[in-house]
Amino acid sequence: MVAKSEIKDIRRLHQKKYRLLQRRFLAEGIKVVDELLHSDMQCDALYSTDPERYPNASPISEAELRKMSALVQPNTVLGVFRFPEETTPVLQGWTLALDGVRDPGNLGTLIRLCDWFGIEEMVCSPDTVDCFNPKVLQASMGSIARVRLHYLPLEDILSDCHLPVYGASMEGRAAASEALPSKGILVMGSESHGISETVRGLVPTTISIPSHGGAESLNVATAAGILLYEIRRQATGRQG
Repeated sequence: MVAKSEIKDIRRLHQKKYRLLQRRFLAEGIKVVDELLHSDMQCDALYSTDPERYPNASPISEAELRKMSALVQPNTVLGVFRFPEETTPVLQGWTLALDGVRDPGNLGTLIRLCDWFGIEEMVCSPDTVDCFNPKVLQASMGSIARVRLHYLPLEDILSDCHLPVYGASMEGRAAASEALPSKGILVMGSESHGISETVRGLVPTTISIPSHGGAESLNVATAAGILLYEIRRQATGRQG
C-alpha cells in the first residue's frame, strides 16, 4: 500500500512548477515507461499493478494507480524519472527548432517524428510547451528517450548558427523545388501564428508545402513530418 503523502507528492508532478522544483517528471503506460527504463534516464520510483511484468516495482492497486495518474485510463505502470542533465545543443546534421509550439499533443508527435527521421536534437523557444508535460510524453510514445530537447531563446541560437536555416511558411518556395543541404536547421512556428517576427528576421530561406485542395493550413506536426521526409528524401538521393 502506498502512503497518502507519497501519492500526493506524485500528483504534484502533474504541474509544471513542481516538476521544475523537483527536477522530476511522471511517465505512464507500458510503452513509455519501458522506453525510458531502457534509456539513460534515471528512474527514482516505479509503481505497477502487474508484479510479474515489473518485479522491481512497488506493487499498487488499480485504485492507487488512478489516484496517481494524469491519464483518463491509467495503464499498468507509472514511473518517476529525473530530468536529464542540461547540455548545450550539438548542431550537426539537421536540427528541428520550435517557435512557440504550445499544444502538448503536437510537441509529443514532433518528438516522435524526430526520432523516426533520425533528428537527435530539438531546440525549443522558452514559450514552447514543457516536454515533460504528461500529454507530451504520451504522444511521444517514448521517443523522448532518444531525442535531446533544449529550451533556449531561438534568437541566440540562430544568430550564432553556422548552419543553413530554413523556416516553414506558406509563402515559401516549395520544399521539393529547393535543393536542401545535408545539414541545417528547420524552424517551425506555432499552430496559429507561425514563426514569430523576431525569429523570422533570422530565417533567410522559407519553404512550403503546396496545397492542392481547400484546407487553409496544416497542423504543425503534419507539416514537419512532410518537410522532414523531403529533407531525408533528398539526402538519400545524393547518397545514391
